[in-house]
Amino acid sequence: MNKQPLLEKLQLGPIELNNRVVMAPMTRSRANNPEKTPFDIHVEYYRQRASAGLIISEGSQISTRAVGYINTPGIHTAAQVEGWKKVTQAVHEEGGKIFIQLWHVGRMSHPDFHGGELPHAPSAINPHSKSFTPQGFKETVTPKEMTIEEIKQTILDYQKAAKNAMEAGFDGVEIHSSNGYLLHQFFNRTSNIRTDEYGGSIENRAKILFEVIDAIKEVMPEDRIGVRLNPSLHGIFGMTTDEETIPTFDYIIEKLNDYKLSYLHLSEPFNDVSDIPHAVTQIAHRYRPVYKGTLIINASFDQERGNQYILEGLADAVAYGKPFISNPDLVERFAKNAPLADWDTDTFYTPGEKGFTDYPKLTVSKSI
Repeated sequence: MNKQPLLEKLQLGPIELNNRVVMAPMTRSRANNPEKTPFDIHVEYYRQRASAGLIISEGSQISTRAVGYINTPGIHTAAQVEGWKKVTQAVHEEGGKIFIQLWHVGRMSHPDFHGGELPHAPSAINPHSKSFTPQGFKETVTPKEMTIEEIKQTILDYQKAAKNAMEAGFDGVEIHSSNGYLLHQFFNRTSNIRTDEYGGSIENRAKILFEVIDAIKEVMPEDRIGVRLNPSLHGIFGMTTDEETIPTFDYIIEKLNDYKLSYLHLSEPFNDVSDIPHAVTQIAHRYRPVYKGTLIINASFDQERGNQYILEGLADAVAYGKPFISNPDLVERFAKNAPLADWDTDTFYTPGEKGFTDYPKLTVSKSI
């Protein structure tokens, strides 16, 4: 394949991407310091992968209340902003672009992260999942139902985090509204049984996302805001689809057309949902005709399938996760139709450089 759609430039609002190969956001648990601040190994990790058309950073908590995994970096303190500045500078020096993913895990957290206090969630419903705590995996608990005041404060936390992201030099932000975390918990009727303005109807359950977008666009350009959604998530991260799940995402994605966002980032199903009632097995096929803006698609794509989706107009760009872990030069490998290195799952979430910054580039591996 001499001319690959993946390798063509893409205009993302005011930003021109050198290609359509996006580095997906991936939790790597390397911020093993008291401040939960990115440091030198983060700088090197992202610098190595700056040939991606766009890097979307690992999820970064918007507040101490938002944390739910060990050693994940935040974007809510001055020290964290300073740490991220070094990362964005390194990526920009290599000619890359980088957005930060704004994250609140909601009920997927654990009291161990909050001085014994319960995690916050739309409703007091245990996801019956596991939380990765400093003492290892623990069973999740029944969370605390958020008050209206706590919801409003969380929206302000998103806004402040976005402002911090701009100060840190990011090209934009991605609102993590996916994968069973806080905003996704509001959308789903099996995790949100509120009876106030944030519960009940589809419009009410989706309300918080649009309030977050509205708050963030007060502190940064609307066309530097991305949104990530996972409509058919089922049986993972405590989420269960029902008859209102897909209609809820139909409503959300149609309403997102009212905004001039940078992009919408959708995930294909993480697991086989072909036998799950009400789930959609082909997300891009359903929502490309609905969403009028730039669409990024994600989940288990290889080079050939990525090119095919862009060629067929099903997406404008494709996000790759694990292949970017073990192939920092993924774009160059695609350009050369070169083989990809395998990743080591044992080092996905362990501290230090091993399995993080020590994967060789193709030219290096050839000379060994």
